[in-house]
Amino acid sequence: MLSIFIALLVNLFIETSVSFTVVVPRDQIVAHVGSTVTLPCWISPPENAEALEIRWYRHDQFSNPVLFYKHGKIQDLQEESYRNRTSLTRCSGQSGGLKDGDVSLQLEKLTVQDEGSFHCYVSGESTYGSQEMVLKITALGSAPVLFPQPLYDGRVNISCRSSGWYPEPNIMWRSDERTALRPGGASRRHGADKMFSVHSWTVVSHSDTQLVSCSMSLKTGEFREGRLNIQAIISSGSSDPWMALFFIILIIALGLVGLILYKYRHKLTGKKTAKKVCEDESMAGLTAVKDTNTEELEKDKVCEDEPMEKLTKEVVGDVNIEELRKHADQISIVREKLNQHLIVTEDCKTVRNNPDFKHNIKGFSYHLCAFGAQRFTSGRHYWEVSLAQEDTDPKNYWLIGVMRHGRVRMNKSVTPSNGFWFLCSDGPNGFNTSSDPPVKLSLTPRPERLGVLFDYDDGQLSFYNVKEKKHLLTMSTRFTGSVVPLFNPGVGDQSTLKILDCPKPVESPEESSQPLLINSSNPEESPVEIPASVESPVESSQPLLNNITDA
Repeated sequence: MLSIFIALLVNLFIETSVSFTVVVPRDQIVAHVGSTVTLPCWISPPENAEALEIRWYRHDQFSNPVLFYKHGKIQDLQEESYRNRTSLTRCSGQSGGLKDGDVSLQLEKLTVQDEGSFHCYVSGESTYGSQEMVLKITALGSAPVLFPQPLYDGRVNISCRSSGWYPEPNIMWRSDERTALRPGGASRRHGADKMFSVHSWTVVSHSDTQLVSCSMSLKTGEFREGRLNIQAIISSGSSDPWMALFFIILIIALGLVGLILYKYRHKLTGKKTAKKVCEDESMAGLTAVKDTNTEELEKDKVCEDEPMEKLTKEVVGDVNIEELRKHADQISIVREKLNQHLIVTEDCKTVRNNPDFKHNIKGFSYHLCAFGAQRFTSGRHYWEVSLAQEDTDPKNYWLIGVMRHGRVRMNKSVTPSNGFWFLCSDGPNGFNTSSDPPVKLSLTPRPERLGVLFDYDDGQLSFYNVKEKKHLLTMSTRFTGSVVPLFNPGVGDQSTLKILDCPKPVESPEESSQPLLINSSNPEESPVEIPASVESPVESSQPLLNNITDA
């Protein structure tokens, strides 16, 4: 009898002294700025962790944790910068979560400040454990842009600029034979977000190379590269002055011939002399489309000998909406890939943010995106979106455009080089585009019904104010692969974002004289035709080069 009692005491002692070990990966975790990362952590041997205390914290901030779980739920005790960004998740699809002892941390919207060590701490009634792991943050910057400056001796000084890098990238200059060129120098600076902007330069001659490339890379192996053909630049800089004079005379002669033909045609048709609109300066490939109200005629530099009525009709004019609707498609939203904070109607036409969702991050809520079910690889496609419902003001926050199929995770790098083209309304911050750097616009009145014309073959995406019959913006680029519609209702509006059914009109024998899209002379990425009041950090005096390769 005594032996049985002793055995029971021994078993009880063993059970109460059973402990666990906290386990994390040995290698550091690497993730991009703006992405979501999982920091794996589990207890061994596996046991149900729902009744345990779980604390993720940084450095010596034990009392100010990144995440604190106790009494079966996440507690409201958290470092301010991590609110609404953290949650407990499964480290793999095979994991059973907390019931299997998986206490992994999910961290969203990564910033450079998130880099460093994280502590995973788990405690029970009689035991506890803790392990430390390292998170490494990287940011792949923009494609390098090369600017040539011919020198007096026939050589060319080429500068290379790029921004949005972390950590500081390595810079490499190469010739067309892929041999290294010696850089003349480099400068680096980082802003409030801790990411680097880089400027490097080198001097080359015709004897050195024909093609020059500037690449910037991270230790992870990721890189961006820009290329420039210097042959034409050097040739034009050292050409015979008599050849230049010949071309000047030729241009003048062609101009005189064109003027004579124009006068002759004018005489035959009996029309008045066409108006002369003074050209406004362009800024880095951006062409301003001016409003036609009386107060802005002087700003637009319209020559005084032209009547205002003709300017209104021929320079801007009303957009033929019925002509656009000939290319109408029935667009709907993919429910399967819908963000958890969005609500979509049964017909997959109307979307809005969940009223319970709190957006505490500065800037537009780019991650609240819905994607169209239709994929386009050719042709013209048109759809309309309602941005105002009855008895409510037009939406202040929305994003509408297209994206390359497969780019389902939105982050800060929502640029054309990453497969995103859109027009965005960010409330009091105004309107902006997906160009890099973004371009701010002034659109009045605020659109209540937006028309979108997507021309895959011509590489153009255009936006229209349907109610005002007004062209707003055209983006020109080169599309590859499948492209899908893109919608984001933003946060903070009563009105929903609704995709409208737009039946195609009956074909008429009369063709519309209104152009659907405004032609662009540059087939490369993201020249934009925009309204007045443009703010852009790009200086108009800097040339934009066509042959830039995005790795």
